[in-house]
Amino acid sequence: MSMFTVTDASQVFQLTDAAAEKVQSLIEAEDAPGELALRVAVRPGGCSGFSYEMFFDADIAEDDHQIEHGGVKVIIDPASQQMLKGATLDFKDGLQGAGFSINNPNAQRSCGCGQSFS
Repeated sequence: MSMFTVTDASQVFQLTDAAAEKVQSLIEAEDAPGELALRVAVRPGGCSGFSYEMFFDADIAEDDHQIEHGGVKVIIDPASQQMLKGATLDFKDGLQGAGFSINNPNAQRSCGCGQSFS
């Protein structure tokens, strides 16, 4: 499984091929004008303090960090970027369940449901 790593040393966020392929198929299924990107963010909340948020966004701010892999653009706001440094977005599809997951080395602990971290 190959991964894409941002060359900018201030931001290291990885996206697996499986995640890029799934995001690309979801973007293609959207009936939205313009170019959509996957926004990955960290927000206060959840039972452990912070939770991940992912959604399609056409509005890219000047200070957003951007990466591209497999034709998929990922954007991360500056505050979230600090908490996602070194993280990997993956997608698994199997008998044990399908979905996106973020492996984040900055998370010191996560909740039982796996949706939030601190």
